[in-house]
Amino acid sequence: MAAPTAVITGASSGIGAATARRLAATGYRVVLTARRADRIEALAAELTAAGQQAVAYPLDVTDRAAVNAFAASLNAYPSIDVLVNNAGGALGADPVATADPDDWRTMYETNVLGTLHLTQALLPALTASADHPGAGAGGGAGTVVIVSSTAGHATYEGGAGYAAAKHGAHVLAETLRLELCGTPVRVIEIAPGMVKTEEFATTRFRGDQQKADAVYAGVAEPLTADDVADTIGWAVTRPSHVNVDLLVLRPRAQASNSKVHRES
Repeated sequence: MAAPTAVITGASSGIGAATARRLAATGYRVVLTARRADRIEALAAELTAAGQQAVAYPLDVTDRAAVNAFAASLNAYPSIDVLVNNAGGALGADPVATADPDDWRTMYETNVLGTLHLTQALLPALTASADHPGAGAGGGAGTVVIVSSTAGHATYEGGAGYAAAKHGAHVLAETLRLELCGTPVRVIEIAPGMVKTEEFATTRFRGDQQKADAVYAGVAEPLTADDVADTIGWAVTRPSHVNVDLLVLRPRAQASNSKVHRES
């Protein structure tokens, strides 16, 4: 019986790469997408060498024509069972009065429109996966995962652009779940709080390592990419009739977006 297939966006590092490793170890064939071809090709080689099934496909999720071509390339697979919309990210931490509109536009296009592009392109295949008896742990049903953020559920100073984009991702997930009610596709939103990865904060502050380090200063144990990947893996592998609508996870030291315990 063919292995179920999971497509993961933003798989070149951080949560995306960790999720690819988690799902591959669970028995999924993983299709890795990201703009950095060298990163996802190296990850695919790593997983293949470990006896798992993985393929890399360089992709910019904001390019609709490229997304459509990618979706067409997946027709060779018996089924597409899981889509993990992880591509996203933050740029800047400026107040609304001085924020760069180009940063907001980039965040919206990646976090919201990128998720829209992939979901629209793969939804027919995800719906059809119910006809594949070996698809997924639940015995045949499509799953859309949207990795949002606690920023999409509560604002904080300097975070309006990112919060607006992630709120868009949250609303997309919530609305899609309503619209797909009665179909064999479930919609799962995973909203992490403070996650320390190798690139998120550094990218947000355009390589300013001092600012990036300050985000996690004094926080004994922020979440890791593996923590989030384990959560995604757990949600995806529930029986197909179980829908984890929204799962918010934070490190113990973070009570909210604006209240974090920091050790001196």
